[in-house]
Amino acid sequence: NDDGKFIDDCIIYRTGPNSYMVVHGSGQGHEQLTMAAMGRDVDIRFDDNLHDISLQGPLAVDFLQKQDVPGIRDLPYFAHMQTMLWGKPVMISRTGYTGERGYEIFCRGQDAGEIWDTLVEKGAPMGIIPTRFTTLDWLRTESYLLFFPFDNSDMYPFENEKHGDSLWELGLDFTVSPGKTGFRGSEEHYRLKGKERFKIYGVKLDGTEPAKEGSPLIKDGKQVGIVTIGMYSSLNKHNVGIARMPVDCAVDGTKMTVRSNGKDIPCIAHSLPFYDPEKKRRTAKG
Repeated sequence: NDDGKFIDDCIIYRTGPNSYMVVHGSGQGHEQLTMAAMGRDVDIRFDDNLHDISLQGPLAVDFLQKQDVPGIRDLPYFAHMQTMLWGKPVMISRTGYTGERGYEIFCRGQDAGEIWDTLVEKGAPMGIIPTRFTTLDWLRTESYLLFFPFDNSDMYPFENEKHGDSLWELGLDFTVSPGKTGFRGSEEHYRLKGKERFKIYGVKLDGTEPAKEGSPLIKDGKQVGIVTIGMYSSLNKHNVGIARMPVDCAVDGTKMTVRSNGKDIPCIAHSLPFYDPEKKRRTAKG
């Protein structure tokens, strides 16, 4: 926004020379775009007939190739294509919310039910099953995928300031090309560099009991931060969480405790992501 603060998690797809599709999250993306468009030569249309079915995991590309989706193996990370799937027009993008190689299938509302049923039926022999949002929460924790507003000051407000987090605090500054200027809030964005009030960072806990959302993060007997989401992975054998903590605590190995369910669980600060830190799985080619 104008304050240089993060307000929504969006993906912008360029679908033509002067045509874009914006998939916004649970923040103010749509409202802010609508306000910014006023008085300008641009039309914004809210499409409530567009459905998004997410197919995620290392076998997703093999499955789609078996369904005769042309060029699916060559589709780069964060690219998209217009194609047909089981006789229905779809847009498939190589995006997702899991940290794995995956795809999102955008389709018309009248086709969504049939595409879903066919996907479940044909995918069963490969182990493809429906899942719920809890699964995505676990995966996003391991893979450092933030979920507005649940990791933000909108949920955990500052004591004496209005809500709003900078990209530098959230670790999302990579989303702005270095040296780029002229965008909304650009001056404030650059002014806030080096003035972080906290950092989003990881914590690795002892034991197997995950931290509850909103668990206090304790250091030297005082609360210094908040664990926004926690999970224990029986597959990767780690008990991890995403936390808001002071900048000087956001250093690998810093010892703290998490107060969750009436217990103080020892933890250390740990860099993010916990899983596939070089992002080789989600960006794999071929």
